[in-house]
Amino acid sequence: MTERVTIPIAEQRYDTALPYVPESQQAPTGRLIDARGRPLHDLRVSVTDRCNFRCGYCMPKSVFDRDYAFLPQSSLLRFEEIERIVKVFVSHGVEKVRLTGGEPLLRKDLEKLIERLARLTTVNARALDLTLTSNGSLLTRKAAALRDAGLQRLTVSLDALDDDVFRAMNDVDFPVCDVLDGIDAAAKAGFRSIKINMVVKRGVNDHQILPMAKHFRGSGHVLRFIEFMDVGASNGWRLDDVMPSRDVVGAIHAVFPLEPIAAQYGGEVAARWRYLDGSGEIGVISSVTEPFCTDCSRARLSTEGRLYTCLFAASGHDLRGLLRGGASDGQLAGAIAHLWQSRADRYSEIRSSQTQGLRKIEMSYIGG
Repeated sequence: MTERVTIPIAEQRYDTALPYVPESQQAPTGRLIDARGRPLHDLRVSVTDRCNFRCGYCMPKSVFDRDYAFLPQSSLLRFEEIERIVKVFVSHGVEKVRLTGGEPLLRKDLEKLIERLARLTTVNARALDLTLTSNGSLLTRKAAALRDAGLQRLTVSLDALDDDVFRAMNDVDFPVCDVLDGIDAAAKAGFRSIKINMVVKRGVNDHQILPMAKHFRGSGHVLRFIEFMDVGASNGWRLDDVMPSRDVVGAIHAVFPLEPIAAQYGGEVAARWRYLDGSGEIGVISSVTEPFCTDCSRARLSTEGRLYTCLFAASGHDLRGLLRGGASDGQLAGAIAHLWQSRADRYSEIRSSQTQGLRKIEMSYIGG
């Protein structure tokens, strides 16, 4: 077997060419549509490539060790740069922005960025749907400040209730009780929506599906189960490790009967199921077994300002270079429009033995 070598993000070499900027600059109106008829609706913004966990499906310690070269501070987008890019995306019809990482709460003064973004309104004059994904480790201390800054919704990653399993999965011996306390602190802070994401890996934490369902059933929080995905090149992904979402739903349904419910909006990644007794709902995200490329409406902005049009992309487009090179908002809008209108990504639909081993950007850099 050939040994897989992963090159740290900070040492990878990218095409330095700037994105194409059309000569004709017209103010964007309404949504952008890509080459497969998909609208631009969501933007995910990674604010840091660092994390205090070393989960094997995202940042395995064997790769992201003490010598790993993370991005220097000067490479990260400044808050005013993020705000400017988000404004342009919003002018193109984006209605939802998710802050991610790495672990976004490691970014110093993140509340200041949230305050900036929370003031934005969409082209339909509605408040921007602003949310954040966190591992929950710092929520006990930061939940109230995040809510006061204007953050409305929150997603917490939690892969097990059993403390031994959880410590093994985060690989830094972090206790599950601290994440649960963080979720409680967020609820007390007044977040209108808290979702819990569990990545299911067969033979590792699949026995935690029912305990997780039982714990969050009736809590008011939506528990979502995510199939183990082949994001990046360092998580040792194998199809045999994937537990299909249909098996997750079947296991829960056998104990707590479920029924399917409609999506809340076009392009929603999670298929929704509710408990027949009215005690809430769950979601399943099935990128491997039931690809949703056809409805994908998400763009991703990396920590250093590269635009990615697919979670499984191999390369990005340097928006930071345009910003720091003096591009106007019109030029930035034109470049984004050109990139989205040319988009034809459908990795999950074509996933096969031929796609295994392809160089893909790491999740900790691009955001989930």
